[in-house]
Amino acid sequence: MDILSDDLLIESYVKAKEYNLSADFIRLIEEEIKRRSLDKEMKQTG
Repeated sequence: MDILSDDLLIESYVKAKEYNLSADFIRLIEEEIKRRSLDKEMKQTG
């Protein structure tokens, strides 16, 4: 996931939730978002 830009990572998370993809896959994305400290940014943007 390191090759994904921050924007693409967040977009992937939104789409994964929208399409109700695997909970394990969503959890991996969430962990990467937290590792990059983007979780605070996501909360601010809604």
